[in-house]
Amino acid sequence: MADMDGQREHEGRAPRWWRHGPSWGIPRGDEERRPRWPWPSTVLITAFVLFGSNFAAHAQAGERAALDPFARTLLFVTGAALLWRQRYPVPVVFGTAVTTLVYLGAGYPYGPVFVAVAVACFSAVVAGHRRAAWAAMGTLWAGHALVAHWLYRWLPPSGDSAAPWGQELVIAAWVVAIAALSELARARREQWARERAERAQAARRRADEERLRIARELHDVLAHSISVINVQAGVGLALLDTDPEQARTALSTIKDQSKEALGEVRQVLDTLRTPGDAPRAPAPGLDRLPELVEQAAGAGLTVEVVGKPPRLSPGTDLAAFRIVQEALTNVVRHSGSRHARVRLDRDGGTLLLRVDDDGPATGAEAGGSGNGLAGMRERAAALGGTIEAGPRPDGGFRVLAALPIDVKRTTHAKEDDR
Repeated sequence: MADMDGQREHEGRAPRWWRHGPSWGIPRGDEERRPRWPWPSTVLITAFVLFGSNFAAHAQAGERAALDPFARTLLFVTGAALLWRQRYPVPVVFGTAVTTLVYLGAGYPYGPVFVAVAVACFSAVVAGHRRAAWAAMGTLWAGHALVAHWLYRWLPPSGDSAAPWGQELVIAAWVVAIAALSELARARREQWARERAERAQAARRRADEERLRIARELHDVLAHSISVINVQAGVGLALLDTDPEQARTALSTIKDQSKEALGEVRQVLDTLRTPGDAPRAPAPGLDRLPELVEQAAGAGLTVEVVGKPPRLSPGTDLAAFRIVQEALTNVVRHSGSRHARVRLDRDGGTLLLRVDDDGPATGAEAGGSGNGLAGMRERAAALGGTIEAGPRPDGGFRVLAALPIDVKRTTHAKEDDR
């Protein structure tokens, strides 16, 4: 029987961005690959640069050249260029550095014009263009030092003297501070991106594990029940005319088995409809082994049970029950034997579970080479146990499972649940 997929979409939902960092750090689609135009911040910064430079001009009157239309054009272009800082960070950071250097070389007042360069540098570093940002800032500082200590003789304002070297140290300190802040923002952005990727991967892993769990449950429930129903339907058809009473018994078995199968399927599907709620019925365990024996008897298979199961953890109890159920289903479907033996032993902290039949195989799929055996192996591996299945030397087939009696949650599982 093919596995049935059950995907829990809620597992893949990511937490809100303000709990784990802003979403602008992770490109998710076309909207992120082409950032929006930062109109509000650009208008605000440009207005601050223009109006702040007016106050700076009044404060530095007589020391620096007065603001004229050319100066205001340079200030406007420097601020307006920030509108493209997210789409073209490298041209913007070099462009603002050049216009700022021209502004200072023309002798205009010092002031908030440096804010635009700082924002452009920040955007370039955060976007990953670190070398370009450092080169632009270094060019600006070197150009200013050249203007302030050598070219000032030929540049306005007239009569200007060389700037003190202490001023250059202050500017260099500001450049380093801006670059360092940008690097810190870039590092945080990369950390948020890694955390988001790890959470998404963990969510996908949990969804895959849940899908496989539901597929195994549905396979085990339906394969067993439908096999019993198929056998009883054949019995009922064969005896419908010759032995109506026996045919009635077969039909009653089909009714009971189908009702039980529907109940178990509904219990599995309820975990999809109401995730996180407690199950309405307890998960089956080896305490229901007599029911399996009775159902197998209804399918014409005599089952001998040797040994009693120890007290098991819920996970091991469910896995052991499903393994016995699948093994008996395979005997009914693929073996010519009408007799099977189930043996339960304890070896320290391990449950040894063995299911034997005397064969011979009746079909090409005998031996459990399909999804049923794969599901048994997955159940055992999930608990840290093992499954061995194959023909016996004296004929027939054997399934031998070794499962830990007390299953403790691992650190990895705890981390996934968080």
